[in-house]
Amino acid sequence: MTLEAFADTIVPGAKRFPEDRAIAGVVDDPGAVEAGALELLADPATGVALGLAPLSGMLNQHATNYAERAGLTLDPDVPAFVALDYDQRAALILELVAWGNPERDGWILLAMFSNMAYDIAPHRHTVEAMEAGHPGLLAMGITKPDEDGLWRFPDFGYGRELAKRHPNTTESGSPE
Repeated sequence: MTLEAFADTIVPGAKRFPEDRAIAGVVDDPGAVEAGALELLADPATGVALGLAPLSGMLNQHATNYAERAGLTLDPDVPAFVALDYDQRAALILELVAWGNPERDGWILLAMFSNMAYDIAPHRHTVEAMEAGHPGLLAMGITKPDEDGLWRFPDFGYGRELAKRHPNTTESGSPE
């Protein structure tokens, strides 16, 4: 729950069910958690998977300290970070990623991977992510490939053609 709440603070999403405590529900669309942030974080390729349990514990301790400084009473039925509301979570994360915090790099990594899960879905094959309705890719306007499995974009991304097509380029986009 703690890591879900962290990811949701980075890229907020809609609650998955009415009693959802990890997701603050400050927006109506899916966010980092639904995009697979925990799946990405747990992937050994990220280099953070083994540190997730300690980071989660540290985050809850920081939340407890934050609550004490702010005079807040936390719900003991959920982890301390989850007990904070969205604005309090965001304020704490700003403290954690601030210059001078010796733990800054770890928190920035968690934030980056939470954002990446939503923006580019690196933990999934793009075709599979699109078939599953990945919320971040859909929000950015990524469309499904053409019938032959290739992506073609009829409009130039920068509003103009950046280079002429090489005369030896095949229909599949490969050079001869």
